[in-house]
Amino acid sequence: MLAAALADGRLTADEHLQRLEAALSARTLGELAGVTADLAPPAQQPVRLDDVKIMAVLLRAQERYGGRGKSIEEAARILHLPAIRDGYEEAAAYALRERSTYKEFLEALLNEEVERRDQLRKRRMVREAHFPRAKRIEDFDYAANPGVSPEQVTGLCRPDWVTAGQSLCLIGGSGTGKSHLLIGIGTAIAEAGLKVRYTTTAHLVNELAEAANGKQLTRVLGRYGRCDLLCLDEFGYLELDAAGTRLLFQVFTDREERRAIAVAANAPFAQWQRTFTDPRLCAAIVDRLASNAQVIETGSQSYRPVQATRARADR
Repeated sequence: MLAAALADGRLTADEHLQRLEAALSARTLGELAGVTADLAPPAQQPVRLDDVKIMAVLLRAQERYGGRGKSIEEAARILHLPAIRDGYEEAAAYALRERSTYKEFLEALLNEEVERRDQLRKRRMVREAHFPRAKRIEDFDYAANPGVSPEQVTGLCRPDWVTAGQSLCLIGGSGTGKSHLLIGIGTAIAEAGLKVRYTTTAHLVNELAEAANGKQLTRVLGRYGRCDLLCLDEFGYLELDAAGTRLLFQVFTDREERRAIAVAANAPFAQWQRTFTDPRLCAAIVDRLASNAQVIETGSQSYRPVQATRARADR
């Protein structure tokens, strides 16, 4: 109301500031009515004290700081509140339009800051997982692989099984969606706030072997042991010698029933001896992984040719 009166010439700049001061000091609706009675049109809806006070505060700040809100931006920078710094002017304009109360105005600002921080946290957690490419469960093609249960996958996107220290085995041939599921589920778990790490089996074994040669094995095992979910891709693609099998066995032993692990393998458990040449260690790894695991079989028929055909048809 006061801003409109200033804009249409009913108040001079000095009178506008005086009315703002009076509105700020008003303690009752009666006092407030005296400040604005001569400016309100007859059909104006009743004005709440809080509504006019918040408008007065915002307009007074605008007058004092030349409309740029320098002190607000500086304070938001010092307090590390980037969403408030970037969005307070829009929030203030919305508060004026909607006649928001102090509480509603502050709540909107804080909610925006919380949302911004939550998005940044999710991005950071996903980035620290070291996924090789972006894959989301929402993009998985269940029609191309009807053997995969959407209900089971949806449940795996919740962190309950991870906090319980369970395992996940994705078993199927090449091109059947194992890596998509592994990365998509891992991404959902990371966005839920848990620490996730992705690696391939070959890369992990090589890293452990180099660490062992450099007397850094305990440190590397500790780093992998601290993640809530270890996503191990391309499990069984390469044959491992006895030394590599023993190193991998240490990872499984350290995580058993304490930290979750998810593997994407191209062969069923009965064929894992082709990868682990030591039958005793192979049996121990299968036992530790499969005893408390959820299993998804993606089949043996690759659906990449089907997807390629669809893509060409859509063009």
